Amino acid sequence: MAKSKGRVLVIDDALEMANALVEYLRRHGFEAQAFDSGQEGLSSFKAAPTDAVLTDLRMKGTDGLDVLRAVRELDPDVPVVIMTAFGAVESAVEAIQRGAYHYVTKPFKLDVVRVLLERAIEERSVRAENVALRRAVREAIPGGSLVGRSPGIRAVNELIRRVAATATPALILGETGTGKELVARDIHADGPRRDAPFVAVNCAALPEALLESELFGHVRGSFTGATQTRRGLFVEANNGTLFLDEIGDMPLALQAKLLRVLETGEVRSLGSDGSQKTDVRIIAATHRDLVSDTRAGRFRQDLYFRLNVVPIRIPPLRERSADVPLLLEHFVRKGAVRFPHAASTTFTPDAIALLVRYAWPGNVRQLENAVDRWLITSDRHEIGEADVRLLISEWETPEHPAVPAEMLPLHAVEEKYISWVLDKVGGNKTRAAEILEIDPSTLYRRGRQRKT
Repeated sequence: MAKSKGRVLVIDDALEMANALVEYLRRHGFEAQAFDSGQEGLSSFKAAPTDAVLTDLRMKGTDGLDVLRAVRELDPDVPVVIMTAFGAVESAVEAIQRGAYHYVTKPFKLDVVRVLLERAIEERSVRAENVALRRAVREAIPGGSLVGRSPGIRAVNELIRRVAATATPALILGETGTGKELVARDIHADGPRRDAPFVAVNCAALPEALLESELFGHVRGSFTGATQTRRGLFVEANNGTLFLDEIGDMPLALQAKLLRVLETGEVRSLGSDGSQKTDVRIIAATHRDLVSDTRAGRFRQDLYFRLNVVPIRIPPLRERSADVPLLLEHFVRKGAVRFPHAASTTFTPDAIALLVRYAWPGNVRQLENAVDRWLITSDRHEIGEADVRLLISEWETPEHPAVPAEMLPLHAVEEKYISWVLDKVGGNKTRAAEILEIDPSTLYRRGRQRKT
């Protein structure tokens, strides 16, 4: 018996048309069923795995756009092909913008529909194989995005797999340095939006007015300094993923505007008279306790419930210390690529034991910075216990560059601290920007301003 090409649901309130399509598809190796209403078709979709949906656009009750919306909510990886009359092509194009695979105009040749469905199902199969391969590689080889074999990390990776297959918002919780953006990128890469943009913004790094413009865009002349129109990150991320890092630090006024976009799917740029439809998956992250913040009125409760559909908590490094040896290997391999002239580095058993016992207040990021430092500064091939104790003693008795003996204006203190960080990383502005959690362009701009 020949293998089925896939299960296809054909939905058209002209039942004769639907039956004719089903008969044709069955002759060409598909499992196909006909339905004369969108609601019946969706009931069947929920009841059994489906490889593709072929639906008419204009139907009474639940129409083709309703079917498309429901299918994408239930399983966004299932391709939906829209059938429409020639006069409704604009609506079909809107369906494409909302995530439909393709559309055909009536009357059409049956073999055109067949080829479309074969191609859609094949592409879906290839995407699923690629996702499975990436996951297998990540699990088999230490050094994937979220490195570790501890129960806590295994649980996070399993949750990533489950969340990636949906279109629901996700909220990533964890201390600074635990790898929240890595988790967000994995969710995007393993999901059906992987070929669309992944756009990230740190909500704590920008003042309110600039963050609003960055998210929603603005038209030229809408405020002082708006010399050109900017479309905003929601539009840039259309059909993809928008990662809102440190969402807990977003001002309340912007939280209200964000909530409205999430509820309506429409974005209005600053200074614009109209709004624009967007289809964006939201992944948010924070190191803050949002439950406490909602009680204190610092974070909107309705926005919290909207974002907290699937919470993902990343354990701090001190709760998964067994992963430290794997992380050391990973960062040494990673550093060997970034610092090709560094000595090949290993760690003595005593050094590893001490690193495993350390509490790591800066989490994985702190460990990576430590390995980078040893790779850059050490001429020896082996890091011993004495090397680790020396670095830990610096961490436990830190200098206080931001608290000078004399009284200074705030901007002067800030300059001193930035200079201190730059000195510690050997003038590497990219690394300093990572530690300071600011954009590298900020450091370059400050450097130019000091020269002038």
